[in-house]
Amino acid sequence: MPPARSPILGALIVVLSAAMFGTLGVASRFAYDQGLEPFALVAWRAGVGAIGLWTAILLIRRPRSIRAGFGRLDGTGRRWLVGAMVLGTALNLAAFLSFDHTTVALALLGFYTYPALVAAGAVALGRERLDAGKVVALLMSIGGMAAVVLGGNGETAAPGNNALGIVLAFAASLFQTAFILTSRSYARLPADQAMGSVLAGSAVVALAISIVTVGPAALALPLRSPPLLTLLVLVGLFAAALPSVMFLTGIRWIGGVRTGILMLFEPVVGVALAAVLLAEGLTIVQALGGVTILAAALIVQRGSRSGGETDLDREGISEAVVVMPAPGGP
Repeated sequence: MPPARSPILGALIVVLSAAMFGTLGVASRFAYDQGLEPFALVAWRAGVGAIGLWTAILLIRRPRSIRAGFGRLDGTGRRWLVGAMVLGTALNLAAFLSFDHTTVALALLGFYTYPALVAAGAVALGRERLDAGKVVALLMSIGGMAAVVLGGNGETAAPGNNALGIVLAFAASLFQTAFILTSRSYARLPADQAMGSVLAGSAVVALAISIVTVGPAALALPLRSPPLLTLLVLVGLFAAALPSVMFLTGIRWIGGVRTGILMLFEPVVGVALAAVLLAEGLTIVQALGGVTILAAALIVQRGSRSGGETDLDREGISEAVVVMPAPGGP
């Protein structure tokens, strides 16, 4: 990390990245209102993001440098990179389906159980020790999720099957957890190329699923609707490619732990935008559950060993985590 880089500027970059990711819930609802299916949204977002990111990479990097980056991967690393593409697709499909079935607030709160799940996974894999902080964080996360699920009293304006939406959000959290825990397997590939590859792979997989499930006509809908196409271009560039790169920059400037803490700004932005633009709210019990989930994530981040630096940070894997263009991530 070059010493001349300002930690304050790095923090601002991460917060702006979180704010951009926080717009995904509201943007997805606008797209659904115009007739776009969730599968098609995932394909368009990943595709536009991949095109934008690879355009930037080709402008910045020389072809020889790009080939050398991929050349650092062995057969195992390439297979895990393909696995990351599948996980990325599954994460985004679950997340955007969740936005279609429950409120943006509940979807984001369900998704943000993943920091505690990552901590549990790291302990199970022997990468970190189980300490009191992690136990407390896990219990808080479970309790907070229970409050989110059971705390509704009919006042929350969910657009569809509320229970299904929360289950899908939790499934997205599980996919995010699996991605993070396996991302060290292709850490030799530069993060921007890994990010571009996962976005491109996710676009291809989501495209195939969209054609099978909703048909080519539904996938081509944005081509017949300039406002929808404009929205998807903006989402792909400013809620996928750009914030992922900014997230990566923040990790390199201020470290993965501080970046993870600042990324908790994403659900705050998402909930606020949903309240203002979609008239979606939370019950008091659900709001308390959400605060508990975010507090658990904060405890996990602050409780990482070695003065806040995990094995993933020391091995550079946290940069690969940026690949995920999820609600809360790439």
